[in-house]
Amino acid sequence: MAEIQRPDYVEDEHLEYLDELRDSGDTNMFGARPYLMDEFWNLTKQEAAAILTYWMGTFGERHPN
Repeated sequence: MAEIQRPDYVEDEHLEYLDELRDSGDTNMFGARPYLMDEFWNLTKQEAAAILTYWMGTFGERHPN
């Protein structure tokens, strides 16, 4: 499997926020981009989408259980 490259602008706090959002059950994670943009107001739509894609692609690696 190819390694997913982490965009330079992905911060650990973005990934932690998405983990917490997933645990909350407030939204299906495919619809999480607006939540990410509301929490981190400086993100563009493209950046938020890339962060979400990275989070999804690396979730199993970061949470092996």
